[in-house]
Amino acid sequence: DPGTYSSVSAFSPICNPTQCPWGQKAFSRYLGSDKAKWNDYDATELVKASSAASLTNPILIDIGDSDSFLTAGQLLPENFKTACESKGQALQLRIQPGYDHSYFFITTFIAEHIAFHAKYLA
Repeated sequence: DPGTYSSVSAFSPICNPTQCPWGQKAFSRYLGSDKAKWNDYDATELVKASSAASLTNPILIDIGDSDSFLTAGQLLPENFKTACESKGQALQLRIQPGYDHSYFFITTFIAEHIAFHAKYLA
């Protein structure tokens, strides 16, 4: 919601849950069987449905290249990147070599995320 948020970042997000097994399982249980409703909670689908870039500031995403959820096809950052490119939404997608889905991954890059937000909230 661009009227509410000035900056957005995420660590290892499930970028397109309507298109991956874990997201489909979760959405069917939380939101029911009407798949059209799922798009309201899917970042990739929200970007695709927008008329243009929703945020004036870039979105920051960090994912470890050894994240088992990435290699299992659950995170789908490439779908989000494609959606952002098609709408002109700036995106800093950083695939971090040697990192997985762990506490150490978060602690390594959290200061950069805080600085990212500070830059756009100042």
